[in-house]
Amino acid sequence: MDNRDVLQKLTDLFEAAAASYRMIPHPPEGRTDVVTRLRRHPLEQAAKSIVVRVATGKRSRRYVLAVVPGDRRVDLDALAQRYGGREASFAAREVAERLAGSISGSITPFAFSPELDLLVDEGLLVHDEIYFNAGRLDLSVALCVADYVALARPTVAPIAA
Repeated sequence: MDNRDVLQKLTDLFEAAAASYRMIPHPPEGRTDVVTRLRRHPLEQAAKSIVVRVATGKRSRRYVLAVVPGDRRVDLDALAQRYGGREASFAAREVAERLAGSISGSITPFAFSPELDLLVDEGLLVHDEIYFNAGRLDLSVALCVADYVALARPTVAPIAA
């Protein structure tokens, strides 16, 4: 899957559900704080999506797409504990990009790979709208939170620090 595939999947999903969304073009940027200024919204409404590797045993692991508000960070200890794992760490860049279907900095808060569990911090869902890169560094989405929850069907858990 390449970035065009992710964007097409998002667009198809939004259109099929008649979701309330808009696309926001901007200069290429993958850092949450910078792209938030380009999109002109509060940092806490940015959906920061990070692929995390949880070591669940000596030779076993789970990959989690952890989504937290832009002004917070992923609580790796909370993720390890949730999965009964020894530790949690950011997935290797190549693995994260393969599982997410897009380059680092443009990962969406949707888990299109069956290898990814989707966990979203409850603090992100208190807003009417969230913002995130659309699988590309130069295009973002503003999406109604109710539509996001209905379409992504995330597990909601306190995973932000």
